[in-house]
Amino acid sequence: MQSSSSKKILAISGSLRSGSSNHAILRFLGEMAPTSLEYIIYHGLAQLPHFDPDLDNDHPPATVSSLRKLLAEADGIIICTPEYAYGVPGSLKNALDWTVSSGSLNDKSLALVTASTGGQNAHAALLLILGALNANVLKEATLLIPFIRSKMDTKGDIIDTAAKSALIAAFDCLLKAI
Repeated sequence: MQSSSSKKILAISGSLRSGSSNHAILRFLGEMAPTSLEYIIYHGLAQLPHFDPDLDNDHPPATVSSLRKLLAEADGIIICTPEYAYGVPGSLKNALDWTVSSGSLNDKSLALVTASTGGQNAHAALLLILGALNANVLKEATLLIPFIRSKMDTKGDIIDTAAKSALIAAFDCLLKAI
């Protein structure tokens, strides 16, 4: 937890594509954040090296140290991800693998949004992975949004009122938890 009264949320997209629906969702949630909250969208997923236990020591690669520092300083985490080939995107799984030995997600309040065409398989897999990492996945902040593209306009704004309400409720749950 932060020593100051300001809280931090670290938002991580499982998509590397800057114009992705998942990035749009994280931007939308950032706009909902109170001004007293520091809301950081992590953009370093593509720069993380492939997980290698030989490099996971007291001096891991700088990009890994940076991610771990951001996670340690965050009061809460939001992961918003698509599903690729019926599973977790490789870049997101790689980032999560780098947190195993550090315990970076241990007891961290976490919201999970899976927004994809389907998403059920990645969502279920992430719940298992995050459980293994001992993250505090908040049940009320766990959301599966299938057919996400049909719920957004061409600019990436969420136009589906049910999806928008569910995202706000999940975010509010995370805010209350931290």
